[in-house]
Amino acid sequence: MPISALIFFAIVFVLVYLLRTAKIGALVAFLFAGVLSGPYALNLFEMNSTWSFLGDLGILFLWFNIGLEINIKRLWNMRHTIFGFGAAQVMMVAIMLFPMLFSITDWTMMGCMMVALMLAMSSTSSVLEMLTDRNQLNSNMGRQTFSILLFQDLLSIPLLAMLPVFSGKSFNLGATAIDVVVISVALVFSVVLVGRFVLNPLLRLVSKLQSKEAFLLVVMLNIIIWAVLLDTMGLPAGLGAFLAGMLMSETIYRHQITATISPYSMMFMAFFFITLGMGLDLNLLRDNWYIVLFGLFGLVFVKFVAIYIVARVRNVPVHECGMIALLLAQGGEFGLLMLQTIKTSGINAIPSAHGEILSAIIILSIMTTPILLWLHTRLQRSGKLGFTRFARALDDADITIKPDVVICGFGRVGQIIAQMLASKNIPYVAIDLDVNSVMAGRERGFNVVYGDTTNADVLREFGVKRGLSGVVVALDNAYTARKTVLSVKSIAPRMKIFARARNLADSRILLKEGVLTAMPETIESSFFLGHAILLHMGVSEKSIERLLDEMRANQYDMLDLQISDKQ
Repeated sequence: MPISALIFFAIVFVLVYLLRTAKIGALVAFLFAGVLSGPYALNLFEMNSTWSFLGDLGILFLWFNIGLEINIKRLWNMRHTIFGFGAAQVMMVAIMLFPMLFSITDWTMMGCMMVALMLAMSSTSSVLEMLTDRNQLNSNMGRQTFSILLFQDLLSIPLLAMLPVFSGKSFNLGATAIDVVVISVALVFSVVLVGRFVLNPLLRLVSKLQSKEAFLLVVMLNIIIWAVLLDTMGLPAGLGAFLAGMLMSETIYRHQITATISPYSMMFMAFFFITLGMGLDLNLLRDNWYIVLFGLFGLVFVKFVAIYIVARVRNVPVHECGMIALLLAQGGEFGLLMLQTIKTSGINAIPSAHGEILSAIIILSIMTTPILLWLHTRLQRSGKLGFTRFARALDDADITIKPDVVICGFGRVGQIIAQMLASKNIPYVAIDLDVNSVMAGRERGFNVVYGDTTNADVLREFGVKRGLSGVVVALDNAYTARKTVLSVKSIAPRMKIFARARNLADSRILLKEGVLTAMPETIESSFFLGHAILLHMGVSEKSIERLLDEMRANQYDMLDLQISDKQ
């Protein structure tokens, strides 16, 4: 066992390094690690109940992450793009794929419809990763691509609920469709109600404990409860995890949840892809390699053409149509999840061998997208595509989508800074770990959320790594302030940081860590009092200002002779 584990982790490391160097998602590396470690290659591990259990957990966490992106407020704000562009894209791809599948396979009509809709989905994690790496997530093209992904994720609710119809276990399509619509709407409304009146108060109580372990356990318990609940209702457990993610997305703790659960989600999703790779029958794929290659080419080509046509009909600029179509021309995790759910649930919608082939096609399409995107960029820069423009940045009307300033800490100093920024219409977001301060601030109209500012993943959620003008560290605890500064610098070394310090010693520590300005409040309050008494004693305003400038020079060097730093 130790030797097998050593070889396995060595394989994982090499694959992750190589694929991330090639700008391909790390999850694909875990899948290949599963293939190499499985019974059809090196046979390091046997596919037993333990691996199946870990794979099932991975499915739940993957669905949870997808659900976490579905926020009702976000959906409403982007409703025209999501339900216009997104719906048109899915329908166009499905309409083009359905007759092809029906003519070349012996599947039932419902099976062909299910696969067509399944293949219309794209890889949310892969596309968002590529947009982030290219710094285009906040561009006009990035927003439209993201809106399509949101619609695809939302569509997964009725598609999962329709599995009995697709598998032929239910023959009354009209009645089932009505049931699915009613169930979907009911589930979405229940998410809003439960999130607001049950989960928010519960998380508020837990957050007062200031315990990361308790917070994590509540999140995980929420996932398992909803998965078990929907499983007992006869619906896929993955749908329960998806709804758990939607529940969490409706709370003010969404960003902290994302940061807290992210390492565990990655671990369990890795297990899912490993078990998926271990289960792939390489002999079957080897015997049908020409079908896999033909399916790969057909899928990418059909989706590219369909999405490009829809984008042009919606008057998307030509140079953005090609990028959107290329990014979304791949298959996605939803297809892999559906195929795995069908396989584990004993649903005979399509032959199991065909499911293996479809899984291989989807995986290869995810891998080829970065290569096609690199080729597209090279041709675009050389002018061989007829244009050299790239995705434009957000216009002035879009500036409030992401903050320009992040305020770490929402005490008295943070609140005053927030008021000053709001008075000049500068978009900001404040982050604080004190849930009472967060709730009180939100009631007064401040844009403040719950989160741990020392956590780099939380800071990334608010765009600290990209497109941000500056960070204000308004924390009164010197240790926490320093950890926050180090977290900011770890993900954005050139970020401009403006910090509050309690005294001169704390100020110099923060300056040493790379803070642009660290204002010692005890000294500045002393200056304010000194200004008042000197003015009262008849000293001129100009003379006082000159004295204060001298005392502030070179980071208060003149004050090195102070006897004590006590407040």
